[in-house]
Amino acid sequence: MDFSLSEAQAELAGLVRKILADRDAAGPDPVAPNADAPNPRERQWADLASAGVLAAALPEALGGAGLGLLEQCSVLTELGRAVSPAPYLASIVLGAGAIAEFGSPVQQRRWAGPAGDGSIVLTVALAEEDGDDPSSPSARAERDGAGWRVSGVKTVVPAAARAGLMLVPASAADGVLVFLVEPSDDGVTVQPQALTDGADAGRLVLDGVALGRDRVLGGASGGAEVTDWLVSRGTVGVCAMQAGVLERALELTAEYARSREQFGRPIGSFQAVAQRLADAYIDVEAVRLTMWQAAWLLAAGRPGDPEVGAAIASAKFWAADAGHRVAHTAVHVHGGTGIDTSYPLHRYFLAAKRAEFTLGGATAQLLRLGDVLARETPACSDETP
Repeated sequence: MDFSLSEAQAELAGLVRKILADRDAAGPDPVAPNADAPNPRERQWADLASAGVLAAALPEALGGAGLGLLEQCSVLTELGRAVSPAPYLASIVLGAGAIAEFGSPVQQRRWAGPAGDGSIVLTVALAEEDGDDPSSPSARAERDGAGWRVSGVKTVVPAAARAGLMLVPASAADGVLVFLVEPSDDGVTVQPQALTDGADAGRLVLDGVALGRDRVLGGASGGAEVTDWLVSRGTVGVCAMQAGVLERALELTAEYARSREQFGRPIGSFQAVAQRLADAYIDVEAVRLTMWQAAWLLAAGRPGDPEVGAAIASAKFWAADAGHRVAHTAVHVHGGTGIDTSYPLHRYFLAAKRAEFTLGGATAQLLRLGDVLARETPACSDETP
């Protein structure tokens, strides 16, 4: 495959970088005299919406430009470089994207279209406190007449406090279903969660939430496909953000190594430092290339292909394993400056550590790759030479 960016990807990435740079250049926002004034996170989101970034990958029928996953990964990489809090992955790539792909026309008009213009934030509740496989959720759905009753707990739900709709996988008697849950539904509680990197997240508690058939995404038989779609794209999306985080962290570290002097020389001229930076560069490139390979295969639309699953697991392994090494290298080379909260690097360290474990760390990805290899490798027999 060709790893160079297309014109559409390059233009969209450049637009996002400019928007984020302009917002940063404006400096801290003054205290708003009006309590109803939007906060900086909301203003950044509004900037991306007004520039057409949010709607770019949605179908034209929903007000979008009809772009796809590769363009979305370009946006996510830029958001990672800026350590942006924008919930683009949860709201646009996963939330609006899944509804545009599997939703009914009514669901698309009600939620996907408004998400594209930024008037509503969507999110996806995949993680649970008592399980590590989003494809087999512990949240339960039971029949209730023509509808369903959903109970369970989801954790670390992105942008939970801001979301107007949450996509929630739950296990039913016949398999997994994905429900469209609004915060105002009876039995729904959203509790704020404090994360180490300050990201906006929440704990979602569902206590017998009554939902009709119109709140099931993909129908009663399509939940497994929708869940796999969410997990696959969510994993690639995390890898894309991690690629941006690590790339910028390495740039900051290289700049510091050129300017920081010890014994009358820049520390980057010392062999031990230079070797660590060279290893970090190789790791960043590995994260970038495996991410684009997985994104390209996934965008090609080959559901169930073992090669796609292996590529996604490989990309997440590098995002986790190499991400760990690069983040620690950046801090070590910076010394005490690396953990100074007045210096930007600590934000990249925390973002890299969070991405390392989101949707499975390095060990989990190796286990998935092992499962793929075990299924593809024929069993040996006594007659095998």
